[in-house]
Amino acid sequence: MKVVQTQTFAKVVKKLYRNQKEDLDKAVKNIMNDTNIGELKVGDLAGVRVYKFKMVTQPVLLAYTYNLDSIILTLLTLGSHENFYRDLKSL
Repeated sequence: MKVVQTQTFAKVVKKLYRNQKEDLDKAVKNIMNDTNIGELKVGDLAGVRVYKFKMVTQPVLLAYTYNLDSIILTLLTLGSHENFYRDLKSL
């Protein structure tokens, strides 16, 4: 499986501390083990899945897509719930 990250995702990850990155790595591995683990969105965000997990003690949302044909996991964005979906729609 190939994992690709968007520029938006990379910018957010760049600002994280080491312990936050460790939690993020665990979340990405969980997604890689079961690509259907995230909640499938409908409407404007059709095809996007959102995985909820805790980074240190803060709840965080991770948006991703998975293409079965090419076996590519695309990490779209990462953030807290505040304005998350609004920002995700603008990607």
